[in-house]
Amino acid sequence: TRTVLCVEDNPANLMLMAQLLGRRPDVKMISAGTGRQGIELAHTAKPDVILMDINLPGINGFTALKILNSDTVTAAIPVIALSANAMPKDIQRGLAAGFFNYLTKPIKLDEFMKTLDLALEQKR
Repeated sequence: TRTVLCVEDNPANLMLMAQLLGRRPDVKMISAGTGRQGIELAHTAKPDVILMDINLPGINGFTALKILNSDTVTAAIPVIALSANAMPKDIQRGLAAGFFNYLTKPIKLDEFMKTLDLALEQKR
């Protein structure tokens, strides 16, 4: 079983992620509602992949990514951005910041599952 950490503050989006990941018997989802909680949980649970909302209370997804990447315990974990910020400049900024991929909301199921599979493969 692989562990996916979903850092998301919107309960509806969190429920959608739980439903999508629930289709995967090989994946267990854990979640955090803020960037700081996500960093702490990533440090203790050491998930295989992190799904990171960009607009979070407290620190945003970019700041959380920077902290995760600067820590040897979490630096190798692929982090996929999930954001409603869908302008090309937002996507370019996310990829330049080091996200494994930058997916926009509403989530496209095929794109999401392919990206998740690629990230899980990288983490083997």
